[in-house]
This record gives sequence, C-alpha cells and structure tokens, in this order.
Amino acid sequence: MKLTSKFLFRLSVGILLSIQSAMALTVQINGDLPEDVLDSLNGASLLVEQANNEDAASQDPYASATADYARLLAVLYEAGYFGAEISIKLDGREAANVSAINAPKTANSAVINIQPGPVFRYGTAQVKPIAPGTELPKGFATGETAGLSTLRGASERAISGWRDLGYAKARIVDQKVTADHRNAILNAALQVNAGQQLKFGNLTVKGNRRVRTERILEIAGLPQGEVFSPEALDKSAKRLRRTGAFGSVAFSEAENVGLNQTLDITLDVSEQRRRRVGFGGDIATSDGLSLSAFWMHRNLLGGAERLRIEGEISGIGGDTGGDNYRLSARFERPATFGPDRDLYALAELEELNEVNYFTRQATVGVGVNWIASDRREYEYGVGLMAAETRDAFGEDEYLLFIIPAETRRDYRNNQLDATKGYYLRANAAPFAAIRGSDDGVRAFGDYRIYRSFGTERPVTLAFRAQLGSVFGPSLADAPSDFVFYSGGGGTVRGQPYESLGVDVGGGLIAGGRSFLGLSAEARFKVTETIGIVGFYDYGFIGSDPLPSEGSGDSQSGAGIGVRYQTPIGPIRFDVAVPVDGPNESNNFEIYIGIGQAF
Repeated sequence: MKLTSKFLFRLSVGILLSIQSAMALTVQINGDLPEDVLDSLNGASLLVEQANNEDAASQDPYASATADYARLLAVLYEAGYFGAEISIKLDGREAANVSAINAPKTANSAVINIQPGPVFRYGTAQVKPIAPGTELPKGFATGETAGLSTLRGASERAISGWRDLGYAKARIVDQKVTADHRNAILNAALQVNAGQQLKFGNLTVKGNRRVRTERILEIAGLPQGEVFSPEALDKSAKRLRRTGAFGSVAFSEAENVGLNQTLDITLDVSEQRRRRVGFGGDIATSDGLSLSAFWMHRNLLGGAERLRIEGEISGIGGDTGGDNYRLSARFERPATFGPDRDLYALAELEELNEVNYFTRQATVGVGVNWIASDRREYEYGVGLMAAETRDAFGEDEYLLFIIPAETRRDYRNNQLDATKGYYLRANAAPFAAIRGSDDGVRAFGDYRIYRSFGTERPVTLAFRAQLGSVFGPSLADAPSDFVFYSGGGGTVRGQPYESLGVDVGGGLIAGGRSFLGLSAEARFKVTETIGIVGFYDYGFIGSDPLPSEGSGDSQSGAGIGVRYQTPIGPIRFDVAVPVDGPNESNNFEIYIGIGQAF
C-alpha cells in the first residue's frame, strides 16, 4: 500500500492529539466538607483551572500544585478550618516533596486529600476601643464560626468607625490571634489606636493640564478647616467625576499630621478628551424612525464647563403627521452656587409636524441644577418661549414667561434594565402669557416601581403611572405643546401615535388638559441574554385639568416583547395590539429600541 505525505501528516496529527488527550490532567478533591466549601476549593485551585484549560499541556502542574497549598488553606481558613491538613499528589508523588529543579513538566492525575479537622469557633472576639455607633460584623462574636473574613471585617469596621468621626490615622496597633486546637477555639483580641481627631488641611492638585486648579478646588468643595470625613472625600470625588472632564480622580492623605491637627490632602486627576460626539436611533411602525446626534465639549472655558449641541429628526416614514426637527444647545458650569449647584443656560429650536397640530417654537432659559445626592436632583430656572401653532382651534402665536421646576429621584438598581427600586420625576411650570394664551401652570409626574422574584429564572414586575395637568387656560387657549395626547411608545403601545385626544367635532382632535397613563410589565428572564416581556398600557385624556369620569376618553393596548441583553443595555423588540378605545380596530404596532420601555 502506498502512503502519501498527506496521509502521513494526518496520521501524525492524530497520534499527537491522542497523546495530548492521554496526558490531559485530571484533578480530584477529597474531603469531608460541606458542598459550598468544596465549591470554593474548586474555584481557588490552580490545578482545577489547569485541568479545565484546553491548553493544559503547556502549563507546569507542579508549580500549580505548590501554589495550591496556600490557596486552598486560605479557603479553609475562611470557612473556620484552622487545623486542616492538605496533601496534593501528582501521579502519586507529594508535590511538596518534589524538588523544583527536577520537577517533571507534565502529570496525568492530581489527587488532593484534605483532612479539615473541626470547625473553629470564636472564644474571645473583641476590638478595643470601639468608636460610638460602630457595628462589628455579626459573625465576630463568641460562639460564632471563626473565619478570616469576619476577623478582617471587624478590623476594617473598627478603623472606619473612628475615621468617620475624624480620626483619620486610626490603626490596629496590636492583635493577638491564637488557636486552641484541642478545643477548636480561636481567640482574637484587637487593639486600636484612634489617634487625634483631625481637620482637613490644604488640598494640593496634581495632573491637571487644561482645567484650572482654582476651579478644581471649587468643584471638589473639600471643607478645609472642618473635621476630617471619608464621606466628604467621596463626595468631592463624585463632584469631579460627574463633570465629565476627568478620566480618573484619586485622593491621598498625607503621612504626617500638620499644625493644629490638620491633614493635608493630595488630589491626582487625569483629564478626559475635551470633545466627544455621539449618535442614536429608534424605530417603531407608527412613530417611524428617529435619528439623533450630539457634539460636546467637556472643558469649554478651562473650568470644566460643558457645552452640548444636539440635533434630532424624528417621525421619518411614520404615521405621526410629518418629520419633526429639534436643535438645542445647553451650557453647564459646575459649582457655580456651591459645590453641588450647577448653572445652566439653554437654547432650543423645534418644529413639530404632528397628526393633530403643528408648532414651531424657540426657547431660551437659565437655571440651577442642584445635585442633592447620588439619587436626588432638583432643577429650577426661568425662560421664554415663543411659538407659532396650528391645531383644531386654528392658528395662534404666543410668547410665554416660564418658571420651570423639577425633581428627580432615582432609586433604581439599573437605569436601562431595572429589577428593583423606584424612579420619580415630577415637574411644574407656571407660565405668564406675554402674548396669546392665558396664565397658568403645567404639571407632570412620572412614577415607576420594580419588584423581582426568584433567582434561577427571575421575574420582574414593573409598574408605571403618569399624570399630567394644565391649569388656567381654557382648552382652546392652552398652548398646543402643553396639552396631552395618548397613544404610541411612550404612553399606550398598540395604539397609533397620539391618536387619543379631546374630540371637538368635525373630525378634529385637540390635546387634553389632563392625562393619566398606567403601564404594567412582567419580565421573564429565559437565559443570561434572552428575556420575554408581557405588557398592558392604559391612557386617559380629559378636557378638565384633572382626570374625571365623563370629561374624556380612554384607550388601552397590550403585547409581548423580546429582550436581548448587550453591554450597553437590553435591545427591545415589542409587538402590541389595541385592546380598547376609538382605534381598537387598528392592526398592530412594532417598537424597537435600547433599554426597557420604562
């Protein structure tokens, strides 16, 4: 039989693969231990990792075994086994007894035998002195299972307790940790030296190139001369980060205490690129295609001022009346009226070609954005709005002086895919009519709440309530873009966009002075990346300032959707049909976007 070179090559590759398969490392861990501890041991072992690695043949099993003694012992200490014995044999030889110089490069089997011994419990468990209000870990107490995590946690909390009160140099000066192997008892006594209560000293800034030092100091708002506080340092870092001007922010404390019990602080920053651009899009069968883009400067005048110019075209190819255009510019200056109050100025041009009305408007305004905390923001200002409109009542022009105010509370665990928490946005805009319309107030609220159940395949229930009102002007005199409509992706899915308003006769529809919207979703997680959603939406539009029976009409819609998880949030695909209302004979609507519907 004639053997070709191709056949010989295939044969040699097959032999090599067979040899590599035969040399694959197998690892076995034996020990009378709880399941969770065995899982932790498997996760910590380099030998197990090597056995699961396709490229295991190129690794040194003896080096992995030598490291495993310490790694596995650390896991056992965490679980309270302070008298454990570990044996690691590679091909029957104890790894610890093999010389590193003459160690074989391969091994077929690894057997890890663990004699855990008894679980140790705390005898003495104390830290002295403790700062007022400090709570040590619950597991750090006499009779509880002893573990390095609770011991470490007790030390960390003892120090942080004193630091929270201004004792920045608090440290552990003595620790006596002894193991009584006969009685399986671990005695731990830690001694703290709190030192002196200190005050913030000088703040030195390093690393800035374009942002002026004096502005960085103003934005950081570190309270020089006041009692030291880690919380104050954390707040300062967040203020600097939220400007967007800095890529990294790091505070470091001086080693030595200064005059009058002060502690100097050094701030190291690195700056972001000054300019940024971005693009976005959304599509729905009724609403059509929306395209947006923005340009932003993060340090316009050298003080971390931000200028954002944004443009948007929406309604492309939709059934919403025509294309809509918006061009806006917003300038923000951080730390203008205090470290947490930013000045803003805005200008906006907008043209809306909607099914039931047309408006072309220009808005300018100034105001203050107050970031009260990570979860709470308040915004208030003054502005002017000029508009030309055409609706069911004819053509109109008006000029309004507006005093808008808004509060936002965001306690969601994830803005794009919340599974718990709540979100609230409420605003009110009193307006005085300089020309056209009448004086009044427009108010709107949006409340969302989330609850989840289960662990393997969790289910999230999400609820949303929206309420809007216009007080003052009559229905005919109310500004066209201040009134409310229902239908579409933001209100009632399955119903045509802004299909529900107030019927004023002659086949004409005007916006209502009141709006009530309710939505409910059940979100089922099928896999790590795939989810299914069922939803129901309800909307009411009334002619009175508050929703009331007999003053308007309602509609509803329902549907199902699919969510595909991505690093930037879930991709949303919803199909909805009308359930009730004037347009219930309509077919179906499709909505595609990024992030949950609410």
